[in-house]
Amino acid sequence: MIRLLVVDDSALMRKLLGGVFAAEGDFEVAFARDGDEALAEHARFRPDVITLDVNMPGLDGLGCLDRIMLDRPTPVVMVSSLTAVGAEVTLDALGRGAVDFVAKPGGAVSLEMDRLGPLIVQKVRAAARARLRPTLRLAERIRARTGGTDGPLPRSARRPARTASPEPSTVQPPVPGSVGGIVLVGTSTGGPPALDALLSGLPADFPWPVVVAQHMPGSFTGPLARRLDGLCALRVQEASRPMPLAPGNVYVGKGDADVTLARRPSGLVVQPVPARTEYSWHPSVDRLVASALDLVQPERLVGVLMTGMGRDGAETMTVLRGRGGRTIAESEETAVVWGMPGELVRAGGASVVAPLEDIADALLRMVP
Repeated sequence: MIRLLVVDDSALMRKLLGGVFAAEGDFEVAFARDGDEALAEHARFRPDVITLDVNMPGLDGLGCLDRIMLDRPTPVVMVSSLTAVGAEVTLDALGRGAVDFVAKPGGAVSLEMDRLGPLIVQKVRAAARARLRPTLRLAERIRARTGGTDGPLPRSARRPARTASPEPSTVQPPVPGSVGGIVLVGTSTGGPPALDALLSGLPADFPWPVVVAQHMPGSFTGPLARRLDGLCALRVQEASRPMPLAPGNVYVGKGDADVTLARRPSGLVVQPVPARTEYSWHPSVDRLVASALDLVQPERLVGVLMTGMGRDGAETMTVLRGRGGRTIAESEETAVVWGMPGELVRAGGASVVAPLEDIADALLRMVP
């Protein structure tokens, strides 16, 4: 049985979520109406996974999440509105240790729950199996237990971006007016903190543009890009329109759409395109990599596949490696969910398998 704690100030939401998980047959569910009650249930019930409402009276979702991660780190799925404010708060929660998030049903809540229920169950199941790093907010946990100052470490404590020290490369110099190559990054559950770790390890003069397919709703990818832009030396922006690819830039695919490469008279561009139903998740990593393979020599591409459930990106990155490109898969020891990178490894498509903290170094060694 999976022990699930549902935390929500809405009696209707507690009833609907309880019904969804009771129907699964392998969940034991407890409930809490606010943050304070959630902390008491967290200590008493000792859940395997928690769904946590962002907006609650008294101790809100972020405050409750902080205490959970300091007292006994437990996988948490945030329940968030799809507004700009909801996106900012949810991204903050992911940075504080939440594993994933689901959209809070709007309108006719009971009808929306019928539609969203399977996705919520899928995400909670994945979170229950998620691997929380032992070092997650370790310094804060130590401070809290020794009477030190509570609260997150300041971003000024973050390690500075490293300078490149690549190994000698056999790749020929790029054609004048073109990019030397492109880094294609795919990630899903647990992705925002993983992107933070990867991008903050790259210097401002990183010579290849980076294109990111992170599974997210459309209202979240803009705030994600702005957040990452403030945390790393590279310029990060949402690819909300066709944009020319340029070194030193990171392009985050717009959510609820797919992101692809295209050739224009002026050169290569990254662009949003309508999502296709044959791809299960959006922005689709497989579609991004396939579009790159149609336009760029494989040896000028590096694919990076990090934490996420499912197998998006594994097939096309395996093809990429088979054609002479290079790929990096996040190792099981650090991936929150070793679905996507694990599928790449099992398919024999990973040139390198590395823990999250070593992926930037591996990338710097690959890129001339």
